[in-house]
Amino acid sequence: MKVSTVEKMRELDKQASDTYGLSELLLMENAGNAAYFAILGHIKDRQGFIIFCGPGNNGGDGLVVARKIHSSGGKVKVYLLGRPEQYKDAAKLNYEIAARMGFEIKNIGEEKREKIIREIRHAGVVVDAILGTGLTRRVEGIYAEIINLINQYARIVLSLDIPSGINGNTGNVMGTAIRADYTVTFGLPKLGNILYPGYDFCGELYVSHISFPPGHYNREEIKIEINEPLQLPARNIQGHKGTFGDTLFLAGARGYYGAPYFAALSFLKAGGGYSRLATPKSVMPYIGSKGSEIVFLPLEETESGSIAKKAKEKIIEIAQAVDMVVIGPGLSLNEETQELVREVVSTVKKPLLIDGDGLTAISREKASLAKRENPTVLTPHPGEMARIKGLSSREITENRIDTLREVSRELKAITVLKGAHTLIGYPEGEIFVNMSGNSGMATAGSGDVLTGTIAAMYGLGLNIKEAVRMGVFVHGVAGDLASREKGEDGITAQDILDYLPGAMQMLRENIAELKTKYGIKVI
Repeated sequence: MKVSTVEKMRELDKQASDTYGLSELLLMENAGNAAYFAILGHIKDRQGFIIFCGPGNNGGDGLVVARKIHSSGGKVKVYLLGRPEQYKDAAKLNYEIAARMGFEIKNIGEEKREKIIREIRHAGVVVDAILGTGLTRRVEGIYAEIINLINQYARIVLSLDIPSGINGNTGNVMGTAIRADYTVTFGLPKLGNILYPGYDFCGELYVSHISFPPGHYNREEIKIEINEPLQLPARNIQGHKGTFGDTLFLAGARGYYGAPYFAALSFLKAGGGYSRLATPKSVMPYIGSKGSEIVFLPLEETESGSIAKKAKEKIIEIAQAVDMVVIGPGLSLNEETQELVREVVSTVKKPLLIDGDGLTAISREKASLAKRENPTVLTPHPGEMARIKGLSSREITENRIDTLREVSRELKAITVLKGAHTLIGYPEGEIFVNMSGNSGMATAGSGDVLTGTIAAMYGLGLNIKEAVRMGVFVHGVAGDLASREKGEDGITAQDILDYLPGAMQMLRENIAELKTKYGIKVI
């Protein structure tokens, strides 16, 4: 499913009117109907409704909902956070209709705070139609006060389009925001519905296409979409280990034994065939005692126990014999090793995935990446992305989409920006939002498991773009399986690794179930 920015959604609404005759009035009616159907289908306690309507089109949607409830015999009261004369066009007409229908409509300033609290507490459902997706500044004054009262006292909250107080393009909380139990968004999900923390404020999220034909909301020009599961190539019954991918992992240093182990072994656990780990010779015994299935390639090392530059020729020779090269997990920040990484990246003519300490190395000479002829995959967390982009981690987190798009385009690399709802960006501008995974996966070594899983998807026969998407997806599913059995507290990278086979089995046998579980529900 595509995901829209606020600006693109406004454009789609206008185009729907110009092309199909779907007027603003009709779209507002359809939005209100969709929210009403969500109430009928998902909310059992319907003994009294309070609807808070702002002065814009979001408030107009709320007035349609109020009318639908009233016409069906329900008890409803509307509070306006603004003056009736502020309504325009379709919202104005819906206010005028509602005002004639006989249910109670009051300006929020006409009631005492104690009465509003009492009515919120006693209402079966509170409908949030206050601010909508166009919010660009901090919520203050009466808006902030009412949002906080709803959060404190309401039993069930349904938000229209997006919880009021959430930025529609970033998902950021603009001071304060409604914590909804249900959200019905219209046309397409907005970025603020999908990105954290906004996604968490939505509760159960539903989308209504409000009569848009599929060609209207599936346009190629909409470059952001949900990372839905793809069908994996069938396994070759007569295949051997080389059939399912041969990957070289350049990883590890003295004191960094977990990262290379998790990366190289997760490749095998996710279905890859031949995992080669090139690592300092003194490190091999520690990793080998746990990962005996890995093929080890001992390398010359520095005094500090990291890979030495004199190992370069051997690395390049081995790299030419494999399908993919992974550089970075646990390499250390030793300056000689960092220089080696930059030279290998510039020389290797194979698909290349750079993670961890490898990202730190290339952040100092980013221009070499754009010159590579073979595909490059980067898998930074926000801190690593901050080093690549020369920004703070906070700046990255607050503007993930634009930053990801810029880095992917500038470095001509497929870039995975890790975090809650990991983002996958392509150099051409497309971005996929991954919905699998959970907070328990924020643990040391989890990113190394992701690295090996992506490499495995490529080894199984997906093209590099699809391999990155499915590596991220499968990694998240494995984390969810681990969470289901153990809870999110205390999940380790080993747990995620151990559940990779189960995640792969689900992807092969229950892809329809996974699409439902990790998709956005349509009403």
